[in-house]
Amino acid sequence: MALLSDKDREFLQNHFEETLIHPVKLVFFTQEIACQFCRETGQILDEVASLSDKITVETYNFVTDKEVAERYGIDKIPATIVMGDVDYGIRFYGIPSGYEFTSLIEDIVDVSRGKTDLLPETREVLARIEEPVHIQVFVTPTCPYCPIAVRLAHKLAIANENVRADMVEAIEFPHLANRYSVYGVPRTVINEETHLEGAAPELLFVAKVQEAVGLMSPAEVEELMEEYLAQGEELPEESLEGEG
Repeated sequence: MALLSDKDREFLQNHFEETLIHPVKLVFFTQEIACQFCRETGQILDEVASLSDKITVETYNFVTDKEVAERYGIDKIPATIVMGDVDYGIRFYGIPSGYEFTSLIEDIVDVSRGKTDLLPETREVLARIEEPVHIQVFVTPTCPYCPIAVRLAHKLAIANENVRADMVEAIEFPHLANRYSVYGVPRTVINEETHLEGAAPELLFVAKVQEAVGLMSPAEVEELMEEYLAQGEELPEESLEGEG
């Protein structure tokens, strides 16, 4: 039984026809047992790929294709890489369903076009980052705010080869949610030590990345945060209570 409705298939087919330029490869890591959503994730990817001849799926077994998994730095499943001729460091750990299906689709478009709509100021900051940055964005499929953080993280990965950005589905990986104290989503963890609660605008998100690599002090970032909140804005998030 198809997961995508006929209406969604028609919309996506037209969307891909209008927006895709270069080929995109979805590299999928799975296994038959002990993986709750591997089968459904694979089906989503196959259905999406069937809507454009510019999208292909490569499927690997996490156990028997261990060398390939290690080459891509894959340490849990289901895992999906969205890449073109190069691996930008975009990772989906867990099923890209619910609101995160939109993140998958728009990532495909960005990778195919080889560019993003990041602000010029963000590009200037990224040009100064020459050390590895690992961003993990914890989400749930029911969180309407999470794609904001996931998309920002993945755009940064496209724009700077030193950035690797993971979407991590918190309910599928409870040990990681516990390790990183994820009580609400999105929760973004940068280089293990720097955290951001809620869906932040690009300016604040990038400020946190700068804090993680020493380009801004925690005090400077906190001042930016306070200025933003003083304007009556907020960083929306969804509690994990009742999930799972």
